[in-house]
Amino acid sequence: MKIPQMVPPTDLHGSLVQSLGLAIAEGHFAPNSVLRLDELEAQHKVSRSVVREAARVLSSKGMLASRRRFGTVVQPEEAWNLYDPQVIRWRLASSRRLEQLQSLNELRGAIEPQAARLAAERASWDAGSDLVSHAARLWAAGQRGDQEEFLRLDVEFHAAVLKASGNAMFAQLQNLVAEVLTGRAEHGLMPHLPDHQALQLHVDVASAIQRGEAAAAHAAMSRIVEQFAEEVGTIWSEHHPGAADARGRQPAESGGAPQLPPSDFLPGATELVR
Repeated sequence: MKIPQMVPPTDLHGSLVQSLGLAIAEGHFAPNSVLRLDELEAQHKVSRSVVREAARVLSSKGMLASRRRFGTVVQPEEAWNLYDPQVIRWRLASSRRLEQLQSLNELRGAIEPQAARLAAERASWDAGSDLVSHAARLWAAGQRGDQEEFLRLDVEFHAAVLKASGNAMFAQLQNLVAEVLTGRAEHGLMPHLPDHQALQLHVDVASAIQRGEAAAAHAAMSRIVEQFAEEVGTIWSEHHPGAADARGRQPAESGGAPQLPPSDFLPGATELVR
């Protein structure tokens, strides 16, 4: 039984980490099942040291654990480091993509509006002016339909707001926000042209921070996060008519419980358990 490889095995250790991480995130290994390291070694034609190092990396992310008398055991999702960028990427590549995006965006909704409020209270005039300039470049990239440039600028804009909050813990969440925005684009859940209101809201956030208007900055950022969820849900529904939403609810006209399509990177993955 083979675990699919996402990339050619030029980097044997990295390839094995990627393959196993994706398979665990997809649920092809049941929680508390035991991985047979000897089978992984034979299947991937790698040394035992490569297998052990891959298991060590996944253990550091909470996805595996070494248990005496049992071996290497797959951990339930609640044990994973859900803030780890690779874990986020693997979860977004799974068939539960919509649910993961909703969970991540709910976290954004709890943090980013408050970060914008604090930035309006604490950021220097120069930092506020830089945000306004950044929002203008973001607007231009969106109007041109330059998705790659828009995504880069969008990631940088949200990171700058988190940093401008003056809260170091908020600032360290920039990688999480970057993975959410990037994952949305990579999985085709972003409109070809950004919505005009979304572009204006970024300008509104920057302008409110520059003027020191905390309530306005909070409100505009809250709306950005809400609109993100609305757009993702709409695009998902268009691509997967009749599929359940992120909470498992079915449209009134649909029957049964349709399965969300698995990631393109995980065709036919199966378990390697004792």
